[in-house]
Amino acid sequence: MNTLADEIAALIDAEGPMPVATFMGLALGHPTKGYYIKQDPLGKAGDFITAPEISQMFGELIGVCFADYWQRTGAPAPIRLVELGPGRGTLMADMIRAMRVLPQMREALSVHLVETSPALRERQRASLDACGQQATWHNSFDQVPDDAPLFLVANEFFDALPVTQFACHAGKFHLRTIANDGPGRFRFALSAAMKVPQELLPAQMPQDGDILETCPPACAITGEIARRIAKSGGIALIIDYGHEGPAFGDTLQAVRQHQFAPVLETPGDADLTAHVDFTPLKSEAQRHGCIALGTVTQGKFLRDLGLEARAARLAQAHPESAQDIAAARSRLMDDNEMGRLFKVMAIIQAGAPSPAGFAA
Repeated sequence: MNTLADEIAALIDAEGPMPVATFMGLALGHPTKGYYIKQDPLGKAGDFITAPEISQMFGELIGVCFADYWQRTGAPAPIRLVELGPGRGTLMADMIRAMRVLPQMREALSVHLVETSPALRERQRASLDACGQQATWHNSFDQVPDDAPLFLVANEFFDALPVTQFACHAGKFHLRTIANDGPGRFRFALSAAMKVPQELLPAQMPQDGDILETCPPACAITGEIARRIAKSGGIALIIDYGHEGPAFGDTLQAVRQHQFAPVLETPGDADLTAHVDFTPLKSEAQRHGCIALGTVTQGKFLRDLGLEARAARLAQAHPESAQDIAAARSRLMDDNEMGRLFKVMAIIQAGAPSPAGFAA
């Protein structure tokens, strides 16, 4: 069988070692053999679980946050409610149910899901059918109509965008590439020395072996989001694990069956992600005339939105599930779980009010 590893090896034979970003893009998004194209990777039977799959409370609170912001910005109509990388549609379905408190908002919105995976589109369709919501699917964000205020959420979307890596060797930076290392095997390699833009570099002097990561696709998508919000209003919430500020470190990782796996082994069969550097995303939003708020930790964000009170009400209504509800609350909020590693950034129009969950 001609596997994705075989195709990548043939490309390397023909064209030479490929950049990490190219390898990552093929491993995740190959038209027929990419990880996100050929399967549903979520849940206990898959490879990882995201916050919306842990508890309905996560999506409900984001829905309430958007509903509150819609009211405080004049209840515009129509609006585009957009999710990038919607998983199984769980987050969007939970948001929609929470928005029932404002029937006028439900009437004003149209739902747009940016998803390339046929398998996941079917799961999303089923989730939204269950809550009576129609949606339109797009392969990329630039296909979403640009004619109304944008209410956008991206939860664990940016970490799967292909990263470019540079490695310091003998005092100079080299593009980090992937070369063949025998049948069915790959290894990291280095291109010729090259100059890295100063704004990408951390303040400290690099040492041999230091890895620097950048993600041009993340900046491009953030710029387009900000351009639309600057023009028409709305809000974007970007939620992901990562940090602020340039830093040295190799954060590229593979996960398979809820365990870390070798990054270069069996491409297309494991999830590949890298930590998000929010600093260039904030700069891109500001460059397009928007305000970038945060980052705040996911724990603080959810606490300020009222997760603890929501968990208490759920436990009171469903005492038989109180232990599971408490465990979900802890997993979403606690520092030693998702609470500190995951960050939240908001993009809003200049002069607009700060959304719930962010200091004024």
